[in-house]
Amino acid sequence: MKVAICNIAKILSGDIAAPIAAGDTVIIDDGKIVSVGTGGDAAACEVAIDAGGMMAMPGLIDSHVHITFGDYTPRQKTVGFLESYIHGGVTTCISASEVHVPGRPTDPVGVKALAIAAQRAYQHYKPGGMTVHGGSVILEPGLTAADFAELYAAGVRMAKGGFGAFPDARGYIPVVADAKAAGIIVMCHSGGGSIPGSKSKIDAELLLEMRPNVAGHINGGPTSLTLAENAAIVDHGRDIALQLVQAGNLRSAIDIAERALAIGHLHRVLIATDTPTGTGVIPLGMLRSMAELASLGPMTPEQVVTAATGNVADTYRLDAGYIAVGRPADLVVLDAPVGSSAPDAYGALRIGDIPAVACVITDGVVRVTRSRNTPPPSKNVTCLETR
Repeated sequence: MKVAICNIAKILSGDIAAPIAAGDTVIIDDGKIVSVGTGGDAAACEVAIDAGGMMAMPGLIDSHVHITFGDYTPRQKTVGFLESYIHGGVTTCISASEVHVPGRPTDPVGVKALAIAAQRAYQHYKPGGMTVHGGSVILEPGLTAADFAELYAAGVRMAKGGFGAFPDARGYIPVVADAKAAGIIVMCHSGGGSIPGSKSKIDAELLLEMRPNVAGHINGGPTSLTLAENAAIVDHGRDIALQLVQAGNLRSAIDIAERALAIGHLHRVLIATDTPTGTGVIPLGMLRSMAELASLGPMTPEQVVTAATGNVADTYRLDAGYIAVGRPADLVVLDAPVGSSAPDAYGALRIGDIPAVACVITDGVVRVTRSRNTPPPSKNVTCLETR
């Protein structure tokens, strides 16, 4: 199906090098973006969306979601939370490990089976049209380089450290190295324990020895590192992505963002939620963190969009996260909410208002035409089938 989104006031691309795309129209065909610019062959499209002068951005990618199976979280006993996140502009979720599966296995055979099963299940299940990258193997004692090669061959691309049964957290160091050598992207827990039974704090010194691809919830999940540790991980862990989460410490998130921007390392900053956890299910968690960092922190609206889209895509080697020709057609149209003093979504982020989600598209299909979780937009989106 061919879709045109016209009359866009501002297109935020997700590209750190060129965050604002020129033009006012995006054309989609067969689930891919085929044109970004002015005009285009909108008359040839089956569906025409008039954005009414609103802003468009790539669908948000939440890189820290504790999925289990299906659209259910046993931690909060909530059904349909992923579909609800679509209404907060999230079009892709990345598993931070299926650690909340009741009775989860801890032996090498069991954790491999759990990761492969989750990876396979979400290939065929898209709640609300969302893409879910499931199957993040939980790093446990006994996993070997051969195990990681087997997992990679089976389609598992992610691992999570910090919940395993290692008697000494330094035991993660060689296991992380083996996983990375197999091509698996490793996220590691940062800070104090987050659930009953969690081990002791994973501090900056250990993260720097471990060298995961991503320092998960580096601003706390929920307990943060010290400011001195923030400085150490930003300055000396230059190959480690810095994941800032809604379920963490806002003061620490602002401090880390300031430090990263000061050395020109915006590309390392990722925005995520770290939900569902004890903090809860937060359908607007991504937008909330973006508004906080753009209004109270050092980041611009373009930068927070990039940190929630293109930066995540690059870190996790995904095609999504950009409004650009050839990329998956996952887009969000948004505006200032009714009652905001801002004239548009860009301004709403700058003053700390959560933007209104007016339209969500995934795989080139319109999934949401009015968010049930945000206030209504100040302007109107019109969606018409032209033929």
